[in-house]
Amino acid sequence: MDLPGGVRLDERDLQMLAILQREGRISKTALAARVNLSPTPAWERMQRLEREGVIEGYGARLAPAVFGTPTVVLVQVEMERHRASDFERFERTIADVPEIVDCWSVGGGTDYLMRTETASIDAYQRLIDRLLTADIGLRRYYSLVVTKTVKRSGAAFLPLE
Repeated sequence: MDLPGGVRLDERDLQMLAILQREGRISKTALAARVNLSPTPAWERMQRLEREGVIEGYGARLAPAVFGTPTVVLVQVEMERHRASDFERFERTIADVPEIVDCWSVGGGTDYLMRTETASIDAYQRLIDRLLTADIGLRRYYSLVVTKTVKRSGAAFLPLE
């Protein structure tokens, strides 16, 4: 498989990536065995995939309930103007806001969809108030309060197998 930027992935690379997506804590030795390689070549492949930006990082998925269940709100955002500079200013600003855990530029009448996680509804409202007064071109927002998490994956899943 050829990826943009000239990165080539063979069948073993794809097998390794599929396993790492599901089992990030697998040992290097176990991973090597699962793709029929010795540990050193498997490790070298992983390092190459990291260097080439195919693997962005590794992390643990924490249980929110242990820390006190956060208030999760999905926010639809409409911008005042639709100039590139307005979008850039908005995106630069929200990139530094830790309570905004995901943000997507979307079509269909809404400009952005954000996922926020705060300690309470009150903390969410303070976040929105800060955004409204930040002069980032936010015209209107719609809040969708999450009442129950049905599925939480924590990472993008790519169908590699």
